[in-house]
Amino acid sequence: MTLTLSAQALGDPSVTIEEVTPPVFASGALFPTEERTVQLFEKNTYSVVNIFDVTLRPQLNVTGVVEIPEGNGSGVVWDAQGHIVTNYHVIGNALSRHPSSGQVVARVNILTSEGVQKNFEGKLIGADRTKDLAVLKVEASKDLLRPIKVGQSSSLRVGQQCLAIGNPFGFDHTLTVGVISGLNRDIFSQTGVTLVVESRQMRPSIQGIVLTLFPSCHDSGGPLLDSKGNLIGINTAIFTQTGTSAGVGFAIPSSTVLKIVPQLIQFGKVVRAGLNVEIAPDLVSNQLNIRNGALILQVPGNSLAAKAGLLPTTRGFAGNIVLGDIIIAVDNKPVKSKAELYKVLDDYNVGDTVVLKIQRGGDNLELPITLEEKSS
Repeated sequence: MTLTLSAQALGDPSVTIEEVTPPVFASGALFPTEERTVQLFEKNTYSVVNIFDVTLRPQLNVTGVVEIPEGNGSGVVWDAQGHIVTNYHVIGNALSRHPSSGQVVARVNILTSEGVQKNFEGKLIGADRTKDLAVLKVEASKDLLRPIKVGQSSSLRVGQQCLAIGNPFGFDHTLTVGVISGLNRDIFSQTGVTLVVESRQMRPSIQGIVLTLFPSCHDSGGPLLDSKGNLIGINTAIFTQTGTSAGVGFAIPSSTVLKIVPQLIQFGKVVRAGLNVEIAPDLVSNQLNIRNGALILQVPGNSLAAKAGLLPTTRGFAGNIVLGDIIIAVDNKPVKSKAELYKVLDDYNVGDTVVLKIQRGGDNLELPITLEEKSS
């Protein structure tokens, strides 16, 4: 038995191709603002690199859908010597293995003027978990290295335009345009410390974070640029409550980057000024009914703090707790908590002398003290 299927006629034979083809209009010249954005992207895209953690591999699943590469992000060319700046957490898995300086921790792709990505080994120079920054070095020819131009984050204003260039999900250079939506926020970084983009408090924090508003996502480690194409921050995180981008981003301000990166290049670490005393966690302070200030728990006997006369928390003869000194200000800058003390001291250098205002029992005292290198 033969089954014959007749073809079903589709389309409309009463019209011609020409009749249903609309006219195509020339695009014409770009508007001045568009032209400026295009030029900024074309000029700065060569300063942005793609970074892959060598201990992690992006995966392509069987359906062909690209999975988010966990150890992937962007970085910026810092100088003609091949130093690359990125986020600590971009290469965090490799750093968790405690590599020594000079070890390869990442693969760095640099875009050439011909549009080709050249691959280099990214050797560790230094990393700072507290500020979520890391410096790598690549052995690339100087014609490939296009250092980013650094601007001033201190002069940023809410509402001004900003641009982010990166390689989200491992894709080639992309651009997002947004606005500065907030300044001087503290956030807890993905490394578990607080970040600051002249943007808010998420777990230990980074202070001074720049808060941005973008219509789409951008990845970690890439540059945040002002409308002149100058680096004003390193993009470090996006705000999310659902796992998808809400269009709100955070960036470490260039003022912080300028302070941290040169130290990482020279010393491999950041030399921070501190008191080298043990400060009570907020939970302990609250249990002791301390609502304002940073309570000193211990004072090492050989420290400058001990020589300055700071007193630790002790126990009395009856086992009762005798509170130590409570720091309530540094050079008249109020200190309401442990985090605020560290934030204030972050503006000082080792060897600087500050005046601490402390509460000792029912008295308020002022003690001058020289800051020493903070123990890690």
